[in-house]
Order: sequence, then C-alpha cells, then structure tokens
Amino acid sequence: MTDTPAPLPLVRTVADLRAAVREWRRQGLSVGFVPTMGALHEGHLTLIAEAVRQADKVVASVFVNPTQFAAHEDLGTYPRREARDAELLAEADCALLYAPAVAEMYPDGFVTAVTVGDAQTGGPSQGLEGAFRPAMFGGVALVVSKLLNQVQADVAVFGEKDWQQLMVIRRLVVDLDIPTRILGVETSRDGHGLALSSRNAYLSSAELAIARRLNGILAAAASRAASGHPVADVEQDATSEILKAGFDRVDYVAIRHSDDLAPFIGNLDAPARILVAAWLGKTRLIDNLAVQNLAVQ
Repeated sequence: MTDTPAPLPLVRTVADLRAAVREWRRQGLSVGFVPTMGALHEGHLTLIAEAVRQADKVVASVFVNPTQFAAHEDLGTYPRREARDAELLAEADCALLYAPAVAEMYPDGFVTAVTVGDAQTGGPSQGLEGAFRPAMFGGVALVVSKLLNQVQADVAVFGEKDWQQLMVIRRLVVDLDIPTRILGVETSRDGHGLALSSRNAYLSSAELAIARRLNGILAAAASRAASGHPVADVEQDATSEILKAGFDRVDYVAIRHSDDLAPFIGNLDAPARILVAAWLGKTRLIDNLAVQNLAVQ
C-alpha cells in the first residue's frame, strides 16, 4: 500500500515565507525555488524534481501574475487548480507552497516597475514575445524580482520552453546582483513532441493533432539552418509549413543568438535558437529548439 504524502505546508504572506526559509537556514539547509502560475503538469514537476536534486528544501510558488497580462489576454480564464497543485507538489517532495494573493504581491500604493532593456539599449526582452506581448516582460521582470527577493533561494529553476523569458531572467539577475543561481531545464514534451503547457488544455482534440506537428517543423527548420541555408529563407519556409499544417496564423519564426536573442546578419556564426509563436483558434503556442550550428563546431 502506497503511503499518502503529508499535506503540503502552505503560506500566503511574505512574512510566513521568510520565517520558514529562515528556519531552514538556521538548520544549515540549502533552498531551491520553482515559480509557477499553477495548473501544474509534468513539465512543472520536472522542474521540481531538478530543484529537489539541487537543494535540501524546495519552495514552489503559485501566482497568476496580473502584471504580465494585457487587457485582452487570458488572465481571467487562466486555469487555477490550487488544491490539485498542492497534491502534486507534495508527491514531488516539495517542502512548501507559497501562494500569495494579488494584494500581498501588489499592495495599495505599489508603483515600482522593472525593465530589462529597451529599444535604445537592446537586451533579450526586445522583439519576439516583447513585440507581440508588450506587457509581458515588464510584468515577468517585476514579479520574478519580487519572488527571488522574497524567497532568497540558492537556486531557482525555470523551463527552457519560455526561452526568451529565461534569458530575460538571467540578464535581470546579473544586472541587479541577485545571488540566486538560475538553472534552465530542457522543455518537457508529450509523446508526440508537443511542448507541455498549461494552455494546452484550451485545445480541442482536432487542434491538439495539429499542434503536435509544430515540433517536427521546428526541428526540420533548425536542421536546415545548421546545414548553412540562409536564415531568412529558413524562417520564411518554416512559417509556410506551419500554416500548411493547419495553424491559423504565425506571430514569428525566428533564428536568434541563444543568449541575447540578437538577430543574425547573414548565416549562423554563433550558438543559435529557433523560436516560434503560432495560433490555433484562441490558443497561442510557443516553442523553441537549439540550432546545432555545424559551421562553428
């Protein structure tokens, strides 16, 4: 008979979170952190598992952050399943769930903003998601700054599916001298190669079949780019293939420098990433893959 895990301790305030972490520190324990917006799936649990390997105690946060959603986006309908999330985290050996209310994160009088680059200075927040979701990275930078300061973990674990977000966070941590180590974990996928996402729950069965073709198209495009085909041609051809597969529209297919996401001038001459955002009905899917640049190996 399998033992049922004990209920996961839950805190909702910064004071209670810090008290728990302070007690761990008193015992000489290291702390890991995995921030999420909830509606947990196997991809999130992979991040928890990595954090458990990296630290003695792991905090997971569940907070649907309003500052990264534009008015027309899915803040109101984003899936929320806190009780089930807590059960999954307990089974994954997470030590503490931090689930603050909006008023705890953004109390009355809150006016601070965090920006990671702009049109003049550049930086990984520019273009791609930053162009199509202009509210997003300011909100992400703000909430991640707050969460890292609140938890003060030794290591924080993020998924590579949101590659541009991961690069923004790495830049943020360096620029603001935040001592938490940022660890990226390879994207979790279903048996067909589709990147796991809470938003996949929005897809109908017919849309899901189409969505599962995205990774193959991206992999073929990455291979062509690695073999020396012009970047612009690869991007254009991949966009056409995605539309032929049944997607309604494509926001971008882009091959960029891996770290700062700067465009390539001509062919590949450095480590690269191919990134995509495309729509199926009302669902927007993103994905990315490393481009194994044969020319620079």
